Amino acid sequence: MSDARRTATAIDALRRGWPIAIHGSDGTLALLPIETADPERLLVFDPAGTAPVLLTAGRAATLKLANQRDAAAPDSPVLVERAPWLDFATATALADPQLDLQTPLKGPFRAIPLQAADAAGAALRLARVGGVLPAFFASATATADLALTPADIDAHEDAARLTIATRARLPVAGAEDAEIVAFRTPEMPGEHVALLIGTPNGKPPLVRLHSECLTGDVLGSLKCDCGPQLDAAIHAIAASGWGILLYLRQEGRGIGLINKLRAYALQDQGFDTVDANTRLGFAVDSRNFAVAGRMLDLLGQRSVRLLTNNPEKVAQLEAAGIRVVERVPHILPANPHNERYLATKRDRTGHQF
Repeated sequence: MSDARRTATAIDALRRGWPIAIHGSDGTLALLPIETADPERLLVFDPAGTAPVLLTAGRAATLKLANQRDAAAPDSPVLVERAPWLDFATATALADPQLDLQTPLKGPFRAIPLQAADAAGAALRLARVGGVLPAFFASATATADLALTPADIDAHEDAARLTIATRARLPVAGAEDAEIVAFRTPEMPGEHVALLIGTPNGKPPLVRLHSECLTGDVLGSLKCDCGPQLDAAIHAIAASGWGILLYLRQEGRGIGLINKLRAYALQDQGFDTVDANTRLGFAVDSRNFAVAGRMLDLLGQRSVRLLTNNPEKVAQLEAAGIRVVERVPHILPANPHNERYLATKRDRTGHQF
């Protein structure tokens, strides 16, 4: 089985609550996903009741675990000792921050030394790719039918694997002279697309990297500025005469729709978008804009004018070999529902408005 197929199969296993194993450079871990498993599967996986819980450092810091400090990398692995009271229900409460206000945790919980750090880190990356909570029962002695390596997971997100699948003329509101180009890899469940607007004129195109947002782009959510940004980008590119909108399948800053909605629930409890992501156990922003660089390369565009307020997009595109000759601000008015969200982007994630 190829690297990419192993990862796709492992993602399917995680979503079904089946155990997997990861062979890392410093050891092997068998892992049972907490979100999708159940007490019966845990008993089969770990009949002795000794398998500790694998969480992220961000989640562990939120839980104020002993021996755990705030981590610079919130998505790095932490292992929690399996105390007698740490049953499946308690592990579920540890994994899901939406339950923090509903479930009094018994504790105290204690972080213990992690031997197979390579495998543990890969497991947390796989959870993000699969759209499940990054929390597992982890065992160095249990077995699983499916095994993979960290390299398998890295191959699954390798931007170099992206190719053009098809293209067609697509007039859209705000830009009737447009062509859509679809990109995919052999194993990915979704496709990235580019909307080419206008006629190339020999100058760097005006380019917008837009991350998929079902709630904002389709349903008109007022919690973010994604829908208005998408519409305004199309009009700005059309007005410039020539440019490209890249629509990237990186919902929720790369953590997926379900986890984004969990973050929304945490925002309703008073947390901002940054703290909501780290409480869930993810990085502040998990998107990989190397994909955008690959798309532009396949379209023959190595120099661009980038329509963005996010310096990280500029940095990642340039790291992918795309020259950003100009950063063009993309500023829209706030509404009462997204004022705090926009302030958080400005004050905590470096957006320049």
